[in-house]
Amino acid sequence: MRKLLMIVCVAGLLAAQNPAAQESGSEKPIIVTTHTVLVPVTVVDRGGNSVPGLTPYDFRVLDNGKAQQITEDMAQHPLSVVVVIQANSDVEKILPNIMKQASALESLIVGADGEIAVMCFDHRIQTLTGFTSDDVQIDLAFRKLKPGSYTAMLNNATLAGIDLLNTRPPERRRVLLLISENRDKGSDISARKVLTEAELKNVIIYSMNVSELLAALTGTPLPNRPDNRPPGAVFLGGGNTNTPTTESQMNMGNWVPALRDIFDAGKGVFVKDPLDVYTRYSGGRECAFKTDKALAKCVEQIGNELHGQYLLSYVPNNMSEGGFHHIVVQVAKPGYEVRTREGYWIAAKPE
Repeated sequence: MRKLLMIVCVAGLLAAQNPAAQESGSEKPIIVTTHTVLVPVTVVDRGGNSVPGLTPYDFRVLDNGKAQQITEDMAQHPLSVVVVIQANSDVEKILPNIMKQASALESLIVGADGEIAVMCFDHRIQTLTGFTSDDVQIDLAFRKLKPGSYTAMLNNATLAGIDLLNTRPPERRRVLLLISENRDKGSDISARKVLTEAELKNVIIYSMNVSELLAALTGTPLPNRPDNRPPGAVFLGGGNTNTPTTESQMNMGNWVPALRDIFDAGKGVFVKDPLDVYTRYSGGRECAFKTDKALAKCVEQIGNELHGQYLLSYVPNNMSEGGFHHIVVQVAKPGYEVRTREGYWIAAKPE
């Protein structure tokens, strides 16, 4: 696949939210540097099969309705994958099911030229193995999984995975796979911090939501979560991720205001479903399952998508427009369905 030149640009992103500013409501956005906007694109035919052989010239990218010049297709670059697994007391009964997926993750997701690192979390964040392509090391890492405390610091663990991926060479594709429930318990890091760092470090986030399997194995319904939002917080709903066509890309419903709430300075946000938010924003997908067979199918689907995915990039020609930039990707050939990231956030230029 033809490679075009990667261009580095400067874009403004909001700084990470700090607790002191949350309390005072006086947090101010600052300008940081980031690279070209990366757009992971999945294209399928009417039968749901991946469509190979497309080039950057077959795509049209719109940023807030403005056509952009595509500068590279990185689809053939090798993968670096960090798998982050919830390992607290809540998931004790399903850890054996997850441990069985070690070989499938290595063969289906990472591939011949890829590498994988494995982390787990409760109130701690532990690295079970650094980056490796050795299937024995990967299997040993999964065998180390043990149920821990009640806490599940999903946000903190996600950020730790992003930071680990940032140690890899920039020519590698950086993918984070979360295997966890769709809720955070105990993090001191905001969703905005996670989204900002994923954008800054070119990380695509996928997730395997274990909540339904957990409920099926334990015979208990999914819990009604208490309203533990901080005073003045804004509620952000979540739900299952569907595969949008180009038409549905044009209609984001409540996602733009929801993301705006996350990124607005000085506003606390309770995120009901972090997995849904992280995957939508970065361009990955969330996969839920109730059985071992469906779990294995999720691994297969994510692997197929990663190896059939187009990763486009562009330098925005409308960087002066502050706020959320909605991305739409169109394919020149009829009859194909497209899924891509919802967009990204950019701070307005200072007065």
